[in-house]
Amino acid sequence: MASKQSALRSFLIAALAGSVAAGTYTLAADTSDTGETAASTTETSTAPTEEVASFTTADAGSCLTWQVGPDGAITGFEQADCAGEHRFEVSLRQDLATYPTAEFGPDAPMPNQTRQAQLREELCGAGTLRYLSGKYDPNGRYSIAPILPPADAWQRGDRTMLCGLQETDRAGEPVLTSGRVADQDQARVFEAGQCVSVDSANTLTDVPCADPHQLEITSQVSLADVFPDSTPTVEDQDSHLEDVCTAAAQDYLGGEENLYQVALSPFWTTQTAAAWEGGSRSVNCALVFSRPEGGFATLTGSATEGREHLRIDDAPPPERPARRPLREQQTTSSAPAQAQ
Repeated sequence: MASKQSALRSFLIAALAGSVAAGTYTLAADTSDTGETAASTTETSTAPTEEVASFTTADAGSCLTWQVGPDGAITGFEQADCAGEHRFEVSLRQDLATYPTAEFGPDAPMPNQTRQAQLREELCGAGTLRYLSGKYDPNGRYSIAPILPPADAWQRGDRTMLCGLQETDRAGEPVLTSGRVADQDQARVFEAGQCVSVDSANTLTDVPCADPHQLEITSQVSLADVFPDSTPTVEDQDSHLEDVCTAAAQDYLGGEENLYQVALSPFWTTQTAAAWEGGSRSVNCALVFSRPEGGFATLTGSATEGREHLRIDDAPPPERPARRPLREQQTTSSAPAQAQ
């Protein structure tokens, strides 16, 4: 059981890592107070000789927010209190005009998304790690991203680039979050009741349980208080989570017999030592069906609706043989009647 659980968990960890990478650079292409995208223009102009005002005064430690309209247009780009809701936490401010080449001179076009991705690696990564004092899980809930000026500000000569941290949805769009990253649990986890699909690109997406999925989440577990003074091994986490996630599965389905009847098994994720030291402290308990040849079966329907509504690889759950009564039931039924 332990080796099978570890193999499945390795698959899930790879999927988590893949889904993080998918949304890394979206903000750089979409953030402006005009709704224009950073990669949408190749027009050039000569910057005026006077000093160009930056599109924002935000610096390291500032938080930013904006509104997104139904059509995707971005408005209301402004600084926000980091304790409240925001979409971006600035880790450092860069002036691309001082970049050690003439690449971003007065007549330079705005860098396209590929170049923005390279700038993220060249200019944002190390500085953001310093900003977080090294406490960062690259496969966690936060990604490092750049923000460039709006297209019209770039044309006027503004070469400000903000590096920072954001949490994104499964489409890669920055979502509202609260609190500074350094103070948060960085683990990427789902809520109890969510069903999670793993696609061919190893991207995890929460989907309606009526849609095909591989995991049904039963609980979210913080390990911070369980291992307060040291980095736990995977074996340490397994030892704790086996009972915790089995109990979570039973509670989620309303009892041990219901868990037995749906033919799904408790499953849990763990944190690697690197992720733990980077600030990830929570994991998920879930329900899965393990194929004999390995990997997860595709589930349709929620296990909470019972085996009549659940499908496993398009088939009903396997028939479950009748079992002897549980020990506590036997004890209860054999207890002497109380005198009246």
